[in-house]
Amino acid sequence: MKTGRILLFQFFTFLLIFGIISVSAQAQEVPTFTLEELVQQAKANSPAALRAKTIKENSYWQFRQFRADYNPQLRLTGTLPAYNQSFSSITQPDGSIRYQEVNQNLIDVGLGLQQVIAPTGGIISVNTSTSRFDNFISNPNQPQTQFLGTPINVRLQQPIFAYNPFKWDKKIAPLIFEESKREYVQELENVSALVTELFFNFLTAQVNVEIATKNLKNSEDIYAIEKKRYEVGMTFEDELLQIELQSLQAKQDLAQAKLDLESSSLAVNSYIGLNQSTEIKLLSPTEIPDFDVDVEQALDLAFKNRAEALGFDRRKLQAESEVARAKGQRFDATLNASYGTNNTASNWADVYGNPNTQALVNLGISVPILDWGRSKARMAQAMANQQLVDYTVQQEMVNFEQEIFTKVKNFLMIRERLNVTKLADEVAERRYDISLNRYQTGNVDITNLNIAQNEKDSNKRAFYASLRDFWVAYYELRSLTLYDFEKEELLYVPESD
Repeated sequence: MKTGRILLFQFFTFLLIFGIISVSAQAQEVPTFTLEELVQQAKANSPAALRAKTIKENSYWQFRQFRADYNPQLRLTGTLPAYNQSFSSITQPDGSIRYQEVNQNLIDVGLGLQQVIAPTGGIISVNTSTSRFDNFISNPNQPQTQFLGTPINVRLQQPIFAYNPFKWDKKIAPLIFEESKREYVQELENVSALVTELFFNFLTAQVNVEIATKNLKNSEDIYAIEKKRYEVGMTFEDELLQIELQSLQAKQDLAQAKLDLESSSLAVNSYIGLNQSTEIKLLSPTEIPDFDVDVEQALDLAFKNRAEALGFDRRKLQAESEVARAKGQRFDATLNASYGTNNTASNWADVYGNPNTQALVNLGISVPILDWGRSKARMAQAMANQQLVDYTVQQEMVNFEQEIFTKVKNFLMIRERLNVTKLADEVAERRYDISLNRYQTGNVDITNLNIAQNEKDSNKRAFYASLRDFWVAYYELRSLTLYDFEKEELLYVPESD
């Protein structure tokens, strides 16, 4: 019985120790990222992505404000109260001045519904208001309190032959908002390209550590072989010293590779929002997506999807609106009209009993008779600027097409080069393994082995450089077209009206 208890106690002790070891191992497990996972992490947490998101939100609220300007505005105005107790100088009919005591109060409240007339640039409003005036030192034969009310009043303010900002804003503001949404997607793809650069900086440093570690082990093994050969007189001392120097150099290379890896790790962690002391490991994206990119399709997608393409039209509209503004400043006329009812009484209820008609119509004009050519110069400047914008946009459209064409051709060339460097890396690796085996059997000298090792290392680095160029070009192509050629889907779909 006692033996059974001891065995049971030992069993539970073993489970406890095993659990602690397992938890400790899990706590020390190094997080591993693929390129796609790191890109998603950067899009969610990087300062550049958060900045792009904030700019997008700011543009959204600017657009909301623009749309609100075209909706009816209900406004409450008033003075609650305006009390005045003082002495005022009153000029008498004979020119003398008499100082009159003032002790009065004014309260007024108004409510108005205002609407912009976008096609004409006018403003129409429906208003109602009431006010109360108290004269606390009025004469006995005068009422102390008086009321003034406007039960209803309709007003129209209509500029004539003037620049209509509402008309042009309605054309331009939606384009600016649409640009901002597309710029956000483009910025995220630029984040993807940047984090890809950081990813491959880290991955290259990681590969260099692996290369340096393997080279150090091989150098130490070769030194041990040469030392035995030297002891039996099969090699010379200078060759042994040369190999010893190579071993020492391999140690330095490993130390430098580890330092570069640490520096690259800090850069990646900082960018994607991880703690800088967090140790991570990256997996090489050797699986290359297989898809075709047609230049004409890429150009068509770029002009349909890119923010710059919308910007071309928007800038032309803005230049056209400035011409319209210059035309509108040559002649200024405004029609003001109002119609309604109002009344005054000593009792508030009597104001609304039998109100009187209130009407007002006036047309104000301002026409420069002699402005010394200001209007002409302003108009000529606006038209010259419009022409300049047209020429600039035409040139930028040509540059835009050339950029797309160059990027697509560059991407296709990089993909072809990647296949070649991948094959060269495999051949160089196999050649080095064969040379190392032949060296160990005495069929290859140290010089040829060193050549094979250098070719192995250079081809390995060339492969990862090509891999970097491919993925950076891949995300640049996505940014330029806002299209995922691998999945054959748009990265941004405009919302339907």
